[in-house]
Amino acid sequence: MAIEEPNFKILVDDGGLEIRSYDEYVVAETVVEGSFDTASRKGFRRIAGYIFGENTNSIGQSEKIQMTAPVTVKPDNEGWVLHFVMPSNYDMSQLPVPNNNSILLKKIEAHLAAVIIFSGFTTDAKIQNKTEELKVWLEKRNFKIAGPQQIARYNDPFTLPWLRRNEIIFKVTTGK
Repeated sequence: MAIEEPNFKILVDDGGLEIRSYDEYVVAETVVEGSFDTASRKGFRRIAGYIFGENTNSIGQSEKIQMTAPVTVKPDNEGWVLHFVMPSNYDMSQLPVPNNNSILLKKIEAHLAAVIIFSGFTTDAKIQNKTEELKVWLEKRNFKIAGPQQIARYNDPFTLPWLRRNEIIFKVTTGK
């Protein structure tokens, strides 16, 4: 069974570089301090706890939520913001309330995004290199970056590096 992802349409496909139009979706979000790797691990465990049942639904019970992809991490003034995308069969009113008050449920509005797809590990050097490559590509295509980059990871940590799907994602607008 395929893992659910946010719904999007590819508007431009340039061999691993894309412009996508995303529909709105809901995420569980937490802010974590520390290095990228430390924040990724801590944030992942925190939100994994939420989807595995550390929550309270409308009838006062714990509820398990299906895992989706990607897990995204982006820089923030307070550290790093980690997102899990929630399954599309939930809207904000249907999701159980997190027991951990450092987890927020948030609707992400429909938007345009620029994406570069790559495999391997998400090292600092690779993230920096792919981010710069995406920025150069966008400059040539009259798109303006509208926020910080997100690092998106689609696979479990046991997936072999050359089989992994990772992305750098920027929300974008048209025009300079």
